Amino acid sequence: MSKLICHQEKVNASNIQALLDVCPFGALQAEDGKVEISAGCKMCRLCVKKGPQGVMEFIAEAAPAVDKNLWQGIAVYVDHVAGEIHPVTLELIGKARELAAVVSFPIYCVFIGHNIKAKAQELLHYGVDEVFVYDCAELNHFRIEPYTAACEDFIRKIKPSSLLVGATTIGRSLAPRVAARFRTGLTADCTTLEMKENTDLVQIRPAFGGNIMAQIICPNTRPQMATVRYKVMNAPARQSEPSGKITLCELAPEKLVSAIKVLQVTHKEIEENISDAEVIIAVGRALKSEKDMVMIGELAHLLKARIAGTRPLVEAGWLKARQQIGLSGRTVKPKLIITLGISGAVQFTAGMNSSEQIFAINQDPHAAIFNLAHYGIIGDLYEIVPQLIDKLKNSNTLACAR
Repeated sequence: MSKLICHQEKVNASNIQALLDVCPFGALQAEDGKVEISAGCKMCRLCVKKGPQGVMEFIAEAAPAVDKNLWQGIAVYVDHVAGEIHPVTLELIGKARELAAVVSFPIYCVFIGHNIKAKAQELLHYGVDEVFVYDCAELNHFRIEPYTAACEDFIRKIKPSSLLVGATTIGRSLAPRVAARFRTGLTADCTTLEMKENTDLVQIRPAFGGNIMAQIICPNTRPQMATVRYKVMNAPARQSEPSGKITLCELAPEKLVSAIKVLQVTHKEIEENISDAEVIIAVGRALKSEKDMVMIGELAHLLKARIAGTRPLVEAGWLKARQQIGLSGRTVKPKLIITLGISGAVQFTAGMNSSEQIFAINQDPHAAIFNLAHYGIIGDLYEIVPQLIDKLKNSNTLACAR
């Protein structure tokens, strides 16, 4: 790894204070006439560039090269609860097929649990070449140590070039631990994945509050790892005939030991998930009062839609956290989304830009949401929404009369 070193023999009473002052993070500290570099160092190298000449030096160590020919295939972690496969897994298989086609790689799935052999057969209907199944009683409940051990065993034996994981509660717990074991990179909440011809995976995600789209690669490590939210990618169509094969794998007993003991499983009450909604009414900060949510609720009822919104409305307590769309909320891909008074900042649009039809209402003709919308109305939502409600009521009345 690269590092900063201080040539203590060049530190003296005339330059030590100038050296300490140049660090914006206060990471340089004087102790008995010597300069110590603390953990607060951000490796910005200002001390080298603007500090006393020759005192600080940056040493860049060459990263060890990885033999990319030894790492073949795109793997998908099968996210599931009691064998019921999460839909994000199918979406990742669809993306894996696109990536694998660029470099002619096989597609693998790693399925970890108990009594899942029959469920693994379903994955072969989606174009997977091989499903590696770790099936034993000790893997019945998700416990981080044995699940990480199973993933590690799979990677060491098969050596997939890339591993895609759903950004679910389990996936977000498992992926960083697997990455740490292989000292490889992990990009969270990717919105786009691309494959280079040299098998480097380009992992694209919003950064700096959504102000830029960062393109991240891991050219010197394998496997390349990324997590992707539900409803970001497209799931492939189910094939009538299965293809590929299932391989049963075993773990050494000591790998199944965990410090966690599951005493009881309490099933969480099923909540409405806006990610599964086909029609969504999304409200922004243009809504003036919480009592106006009654009007939004009436429109949603007529359209059989679910209500969602932006972060300010959640912080105001007008919406629940699970109703928030965006980088810090949920990702949705409905057939229709109607945005009311939402400007279209990337923090919000990153969570809904894959919607089939986007209908925007906003007073500002220059609002960014109009660059994304398929249809738009420039106007006040307090004038337009009541008209929409009346039109929908009248059309429903006519339909019933007929």
